[in-house]
Amino acid sequence: MQEWTYPYETHSVELPSGIELAYIDEGRGELTLLMLHGLGSNLQAWTKNVEDWKGDYRCIALDLPNYGKSGRGDYSFTMSFFAQTVAEFIRELGLEKVVVVGHSMGAQIALTMALQEEVVLEKLILLAPAGFETFTEEQKRWFEQLVTPATVKATPEDQIVRNFELNFVNMPDDARFMIDDRLQMRQHEIEYEAYCQMIPKCVQGMLAEPVFDRLQEVTTPSLVIYGKLDALIPNRFLHPDLTIDEVAESGKSRMPNATLAWVDHCGHFLQWECADEVGKLVDHFLQKKD
Repeated sequence: MQEWTYPYETHSVELPSGIELAYIDEGRGELTLLMLHGLGSNLQAWTKNVEDWKGDYRCIALDLPNYGKSGRGDYSFTMSFFAQTVAEFIRELGLEKVVVVGHSMGAQIALTMALQEEVVLEKLILLAPAGFETFTEEQKRWFEQLVTPATVKATPEDQIVRNFELNFVNMPDDARFMIDDRLQMRQHEIEYEAYCQMIPKCVQGMLAEPVFDRLQEVTTPSLVIYGKLDALIPNRFLHPDLTIDEVAESGKSRMPNATLAWVDHCGHFLQWECADEVGKLVDHFLQKKD
């Protein structure tokens, strides 16, 4: 397994299901912020935010199964699988007053958790959530043909760099480690092969369990945040005439207890690129009395 270096002490727990999850646990507070990273990422996606929030909240960020330092296994990688695993993690650690903070795929996992109702969630914070943009069956098949283990493995280095850069309006220097880590992973044949097998399953998992038609069932108080210049949502190829405003509003309007906020001049990876602005929005939301 690739040796990841994290800026915080890493803990590990084996769940009753046998899944081993790595996580960081910093700060103290009445609320526990449980952070779920997006597709192809790991808990390092949250290090800026943990530094900001740990003075007021208990901050836990985890590596999803087969990501980062977490254990490897032959899993389904459906949204239900991830949601059930995170719920199991919450029960195993005995966490209470949990606010799930999800980015992109992690936000769709958070929404799936709210719908499954396996654990009580205090609030949801959804950053550039996947699941608000909808796709036809034909478009889903397009994704399945485009994102395969072979195509992921064949992605040239310059395209890997470009794919990361698309997450930002201007990719900051302090995010370049994400590219370095991915390129280093390619040097570990077994590790990279497992990664290339997993990513298409995650994409298929998001498409196979859409949450849009059930958003009205999500009654948990929720904050939805998008970057105004998100280059990944909506999909520019499949939905060239759709705007980020339309995607965000269509999802938020279905949720009975949701607030929509925007970060100007910010892209898809907004918790990194615009950490200060996101932090202020989150603080305001969490300190608001229902």
